[in-house]
Parts: sequence; structure tokens; C-alpha cells
Amino acid sequence: MYILLGIIIAVCILLAIAGLYSIFKQRIEFYITGLDQKFSISDLNLLWSVAQMCDLDYPKALFWSMPSLTKCMAHITSQAAANGTESDPKTQALITKLFNYRTKLQNESDDKKGLDSTMYLDKEQKLRIILPGKGVFSSRIMNNGKELIISVPRQKDMIPLTAEQWVGKFVNVYLWRKGDARYVFDTTVTGHGLFLGESSISLRHSSNLIRTQKRKSVRAKCEIKANLYIIKNENIDYNAVETQNGYKCLIEDISESGAMIRIGGKGVPNVQIKLQFNIQNMLIIMFGVVRTVEFNEASNQSLLHFECIHLEPTMRNEVLSYVYDMLPEREKEVYEALKLTDSDELEEADATEGAIPTEQSVQQDLEAAQAAQNKQSAQSVTNSSPVDLKMENIDNITIPDDDID
Repeated sequence: MYILLGIIIAVCILLAIAGLYSIFKQRIEFYITGLDQKFSISDLNLLWSVAQMCDLDYPKALFWSMPSLTKCMAHITSQAAANGTESDPKTQALITKLFNYRTKLQNESDDKKGLDSTMYLDKEQKLRIILPGKGVFSSRIMNNGKELIISVPRQKDMIPLTAEQWVGKFVNVYLWRKGDARYVFDTTVTGHGLFLGESSISLRHSSNLIRTQKRKSVRAKCEIKANLYIIKNENIDYNAVETQNGYKCLIEDISESGAMIRIGGKGVPNVQIKLQFNIQNMLIIMFGVVRTVEFNEASNQSLLHFECIHLEPTMRNEVLSYVYDMLPEREKEVYEALKLTDSDELEEADATEGAIPTEQSVQQDLEAAQAAQNKQSAQSVTNSSPVDLKMENIDNITIPDDDID
């Protein structure tokens, strides 16, 4: 009798648990999935509430669906702006986490799509062509069949080489594929002729179409003597020129976004610094943060990986000019081709302005918001107090009397 009663009670408990699970199944699975993706309980509580407010039929899709994630991110940012909590650290931390997760989703999506052969390129696709030793040319696809038929490549709207002169040449081709990514491939010019009455050349197809990352800051090797100053004030005067000597250091490579600096003694990361030096008789002042440090105990020297946070436009242009002039000719050609494909991407973005908002345009708006957030974060780093950047450890830096000669 007692055994039967116990069985009945156990069955009732199981049925109750099953009933509760069926009621809260969606929420339970949402939290389990979110915890597996490294979100905190507080983050998940907010996300669940947002998912309900956004009327998502399947809230768990937030963790793999770009449209669902984008919709909720837009809701969180707009609500934060409306109630004045956009600067709240918890809100910013959540938005940063969502952007990072969205980037992860985007990268995974990018890995699954894309082209591996030129046979799938569309007509009218813009091409940026490097003919080694001759520079960068512009062209477009006129037809894609047994071979790629393209317009005769131009430089600055001129045709310096006739169609016949291209035949047999080995070329590198860069392109921005609309809505996708940048690609590069190598091929050979196989012939020339007329296509629909227009002079053209033919390219051999390639099955090695490689997706490339966005153009990053180009660094140039150098040996520039500079003065390094540790920033201790909360309010930074970007126009102030130091008249006293700072720590002597040597810049070993440079770009508009940072530098590699060699200095005597043991460096400390996360320290705000100011670099002052000359490039071709122009004074350059860079403000930023030491991100990482490589210390060589034997030589008692450190390599500082410096990220530039502020650089005046005229100074930036001078640094860019210096970097470009220092590049080997081959790297200049690649740099120019990448820069042109950047302009193709921007033209695509401009062409979509004024159009009816789409899922893609929402994503672009969010990316712009992320860029603004990064800029704000960078500015907050620049304006943060010495304590925030662990400046109390600055005594650990030991500078020899002669610094770096």
C-alpha cells in the first residue's frame, strides 16, 4: 500500500515537473544556451525581457540569428538613449558583449559564404589590377564565360597600354564584391579583341579566389629618435608643444595608428604617453596608450606597442606620406589597390543611402554605432585619470642616464 502511494506521489511530482518544463521550456532553453555562450544571468534576464518586448517568436534565435540579434540590439540602444542610460557601465558592457557576439556570428557567416572561383563573378564588377612594375589599373568585367572578358585597364582615365600589350602579362586582381567582401586572385592575360564593339582583354579563370580582410594601417620600418612624455594630467592639451626633454626613445616602426618604440628600462602597459618627434622638419605629436610591453632583461630595454589615440590631421597626413614613401614599390602597388577597393565599398554604401531601410542597412547602422562607441571609449581612455591607467606603477620604469641613443 505504501509502495503504491509512493509511486503515485513520484508520478505526480514528475508530471508536475514535466508540466512546469513545458510551460517554461522556451525560457529554460534560452538561459542554458545563453550561459553556454558566456552571458551572465543579469545579461540574460535583460535579453529575455527585450526578446519579449521585441515579440520574438523564438527568443533562443538571438544566439545565432543575425536579424533577431540586430533587432534586439537596436531596441537596447534606442531604449538606453531614451532613458539616458547609454553611458551606464552595465549598459555599455552588455552592448559591447552583444557587438562582440554579433561579430562572431558575422565571421562564422562569412566563413560559410563567399566565392572560390572567378567563374561566379558578375558582369560590371569593378576590378583593380596590379601589373607589377607598372602600377594599379582600373577595369570592369564585360562578360564571364569560358574566360573573363574585361575592359582595357585604365590609369587615371587614360589607357597607357594597348590591349595587345597586355597579352601574356601576369597580373594581380583585387575587387570588392557587393554585399560580401574583398577578394584577390592572380591570373594571366590570354588575349584581346572586341566585345560589343569595345576593346577588351581576356583573363584566365582562377579557382584560387581569396577573401581578404579590410585594409589595416600600413606600418613602415624606421629609425626615428623621439622624446616620450608620460601623461599625468586628466585634461590633455593636444596643442601643447613640450620644450623640455622627455625620455629618449627610438621609434622602430610607425603608422598613423601607432608605433613600436624602443626605450631603456622596464616599460609598463596601459600607460598614457605622448610622443614628440620630427618627420622631414615637421613636428609630429602623437597621444596614446602603451598597450603591451616586451622587456629584454639582458639589454634592460623594452619594446612598447603604442596605440595612437589622437593625431592632428596635418600630422597624420605627414606620417602617411612618410610611411608610403618608405614602402617598397611592390607594397605601394598593393596598398593602392586595397585603397581603391575601399573606395568601391564606400561607393556601394553611398548608393544605398536614401533607400528603404533593410536588414542590411540596420546592421550597417549598428556598425556605425559600434564605431562611435569605440571612438567614445578611446576618448574616455585618453581622458581617464592616471589611477585608471595604473600610473601608480610608473616608478617601475627605470631609464638609464643616456636613455636610448
